[in-house]
Amino acid sequence: MTGEELHYATVTFKTNSRPMSKHEKPSDLEIIYDKVTEWEEQTSNTNLAIPENEKKAPPCTRLHLLAACLGIIFAILVSIVVSIHFNKVMSEQHREYVNLTAQNLQLRTENSDLERRMKDLIRERDGLNWTVSVILEYESFPVNLHCPQRVCQPCLDGWVLFQSNCYLFSTSDYSSHWKTWQGSQDQCRQTNADLVVIESQGEQEFINNHTKYYHDDNHGYWIGLRKMDTWMWVDGTNFTVMYWKTQQAGKWASCALTLPQTDPLANWVKMGCNMYNRFICETRALIKPD
Repeated sequence: MTGEELHYATVTFKTNSRPMSKHEKPSDLEIIYDKVTEWEEQTSNTNLAIPENEKKAPPCTRLHLLAACLGIIFAILVSIVVSIHFNKVMSEQHREYVNLTAQNLQLRTENSDLERRMKDLIRERDGLNWTVSVILEYESFPVNLHCPQRVCQPCLDGWVLFQSNCYLFSTSDYSSHWKTWQGSQDQCRQTNADLVVIESQGEQEFINNHTKYYHDDNHGYWIGLRKMDTWMWVDGTNFTVMYWKTQQAGKWASCALTLPQTDPLANWVKMGCNMYNRFICETRALIKPD
């Protein structure tokens, strides 16, 4: 066992065959045996005895247990309070984030609405400026013709809108209604227009799609191209695009005619300006298309 020591002693005895009388003294061996026995008993008693200071400490008292429980409860409460505060802070931050996100979205929506409204206002302003500039080209603007029942139209009745211009294609089958080049220009000027000025391939193709064959292969529609010292348009713009037919008339041909039902990119011919033909007038639309 722990804390105990065992002591062994070897003792040799000499025995007598006779018993010892009461007047005899024990021998030295007997005395030694008695002392050894006594020493073993003392040693055993000493090893079994536990010093006072080596005894186990007494168990915890109720006060100690209560204090420990209170400490644990306090730690739990502190943890709960910290957790609640943390959750509250996070909830407030999330709410603020959501509010800021909603505000930013609203601001972007408002900015988008403002930008769209600004574009609409700019477009309306440009449209009004366009209309005013068209009206100012007239000495006496025919309101009833352009704005029947006080509702203005881009083009007059019978005219065709293409991009931002209006076109009038004469359609009479009677030769008495056909005009020379100058007569056609004068007729166009009565409606504040000119013979057509062709400035692009798209416009050339549009015109070709709205002209019709009549009378014979030599008759077509007068356009606003005429040769003075050089070929020029009636509005004075440079002669840049050309859609001449390969076979041309004589040197006295000084006015341009577009022929229907031919190659749309090669249907201009040079004719004498006194020939009678249909014609095409062009003017700016009163209302600019979007």
